[in-house]
Amino acid sequence: MRGDFGGLVAFPALSCNGSGDTAERIRLTGMSEITIDETRRHVLGLGCERRAPDSEVMALAVEALRAAGISGAELAAVASIDSRAQEPAILAVAAHFSVPVLFFDAVRLEKETPRLRNPSEIVFARVGCHGVAEAAALAAIGEAAELVLGKIKSRHATAAVARIGLHKA
Repeated sequence: MRGDFGGLVAFPALSCNGSGDTAERIRLTGMSEITIDETRRHVLGLGCERRAPDSEVMALAVEALRAAGISGAELAAVASIDSRAQEPAILAVAAHFSVPVLFFDAVRLEKETPRLRNPSEIVFARVGCHGVAEAAALAAIGEAAELVLGKIKSRHATAAVARIGLHKA
């Protein structure tokens, strides 16, 4: 099943949260396919060249989580640009962590430019937004997102991690 929400294309994965999850959940506006809770409050943003090796993108994803100080169990989703919606390496990362993968169009990602740590004119010239990994991670969560890990690179891919701060009343 696939959902379209104004610049967002969501592909639900097999499982987002465990069936025994009793933590209070926050549903993100317009993104019913992912749930952010106290356990899963991070999004991994990925960018890659077409046909990037699965092993390279997976290794970069694992390195990003390590650098951010989190485990795969803390991921709510993987996010990227819609032109990579059929990219096997990105889909493999989401499947590996059993989380949904969200894809945003370049117009939506460009709206995140003021919050990017590493905006790139080269990326803008190629895909129409100043960043993919950072912007996708931020866009997946929304205004309450903060970058935990700015863009890191491998030869053919980029990764970044964002999170939402949960505050109990």
